[in-house]
Amino acid sequence: MSDPRYPIGPFKMPETGGALLRADWIQSIAHTPARLRSAIQGLGEPQLDTPYREGGWSVRQVIHHLPDSHMNAYVRFKLALTEDQPTIKPYNEQAWARLTDSSATPIEISLTLLEALHERWVILLRSLGEADWQKVYLHPEAGRIGLERALGMYAWHGAHHVAHITELRQQKGWA
Repeated sequence: MSDPRYPIGPFKMPETGGALLRADWIQSIAHTPARLRSAIQGLGEPQLDTPYREGGWSVRQVIHHLPDSHMNAYVRFKLALTEDQPTIKPYNEQAWARLTDSSATPIEISLTLLEALHERWVILLRSLGEADWQKVYLHPEAGRIGLERALGMYAWHGAHHVAHITELRQQKGWA
């Protein structure tokens, strides 16, 4: 059995990138909100509160986590584009997932937030030139992160969490 933490495998940066790969990743980011909506369609409250794995987040927490994470990503991109190798502030995603807004906020709010955020982010991403993709930000734990790598990581990240939900649906028989 594969590792339930990584239903699509861990992120691996390809040895060669470039415009075609970036275009695919941007397309993936553009479609993440719709894929998330599709993955949760028809789920009731008890299902939303079901963890996707033992010790993992509930579907509801995953839904709220995506805009939390991707808001941070969007800001990181903007910082890298407007400052010289900015040091970004990491956040404690586990602690954020335990905050009341990750359990009490209606999921529609986070779905709408993710849709709006991704529309804005994709406009920004599609506007970038080759020189922009060479820009980096500094992560206190992970070091230098180039924007092309960050794009790939967040395209993977959206697909990764949607797969958590679709795998859970399959395991539980929630057609």
